[in-house]
Amino acid sequence: MYYNQPLLEEIGRTYGATAGRTGFIAVATQVGYAIGLLCFVPLGDVLERRALMMRMFAAVAVALIFVALAPTLAWMIVGSVLIGILSSVTHVVLPIAPDLVSHEERGRAIGTVMTGLLLGILLARTFAGWISHLTGWRYVFGIAAVMNGAFVPLLWRIMPKLPPKQKLGYGEAMRSLWTLYRTQPLLRESGEIGALVFASFSCFWTTLAFLLESHYHLGAGVAGTFGLVGAAGAMVAPLAGKLADRHGSRWVISVGMALLAFSYFFLWGQERAHAAVTVHLIALAIGVIVLDIGAQMCQVANQTRIFGLLPSARSRLNTVYMTIYFTGAALGSALSTIAWVHWKWNGVCALALGLVGLAALRHLSGRRVASEDHCHPTREDELMEA
Repeated sequence: MYYNQPLLEEIGRTYGATAGRTGFIAVATQVGYAIGLLCFVPLGDVLERRALMMRMFAAVAVALIFVALAPTLAWMIVGSVLIGILSSVTHVVLPIAPDLVSHEERGRAIGTVMTGLLLGILLARTFAGWISHLTGWRYVFGIAAVMNGAFVPLLWRIMPKLPPKQKLGYGEAMRSLWTLYRTQPLLRESGEIGALVFASFSCFWTTLAFLLESHYHLGAGVAGTFGLVGAAGAMVAPLAGKLADRHGSRWVISVGMALLAFSYFFLWGQERAHAAVTVHLIALAIGVIVLDIGAQMCQVANQTRIFGLLPSARSRLNTVYMTIYFTGAALGSALSTIAWVHWKWNGVCALALGLVGLAALRHLSGRRVASEDHCHPTREDELMEA
């Protein structure tokens, strides 16, 4: 999903497109991901999950080949939507984690899996930037197709069969998504906070390549290297999970939001010329680490509390949450592209801070309930009656 972000300048040159047009490649991927989360992830409560994951990884490989060969920008955007839709396989995997541990260790288990997920998000940019620098951007997607295809036999050999916990039709599962959203205020609150936080996060990563190219004349390789820097922030996920288990999810989200806002102390002002380029880049690197730590803390805490609501519907809970979450990401990418075209980097940073502020207001307005951080699971029959 994230290979395209450090490559947008290069892709734009290939197709003769402006930054305003190529930025929508990133938007297309995230819109596709939201669609995939809505349509495919509920299948994790309906079908045997190993077979489902194998089919989806095979389909991701085909979509990546499609993008590698895309002759025009329009086909590139279509292929990016397909990659996003099928990459939702990651969230068929995620709800397995809390099934493997006790209730008291749920946050730590989710943090462990989220470390892998965020490392993929960040290191994909490093991989894409340097492979593109060495061979061209099309090879990035070709190599990625081979890597994703390799998961099919790997899952067959290593992963046990994972049947659904209950017999449920796809239509029933889809209808229950609205019931979950309507009856679970904590799910709504978590989704809205997550969407605003990830929108802010996407503002930075969507436009970083434009900043490095236009102000420092640095290419995709350096833009990708910032993913490697940000990977340091991903390592906080297990700690965030432990803190959620110990202090409660609401406390972890508060700390995460404070760190997100603080990160823009380092990120803002990169357009000014009074400091040396090296100083700017060091400040940018520090800001990336703090930004990623804050975003990761919010994400782990949000998912820890939603997975405590209804164990038999974890895939569907994750569907509702992540659909809202990636709708925010797509919105952040789209708005940041517009902000870059009109107001450059300072406009992007102002937008991102505004989104963090809205998330903080939603967090403060949320209802504090006694069972929020150590949820008493709702029974499926109670949910369906509601």
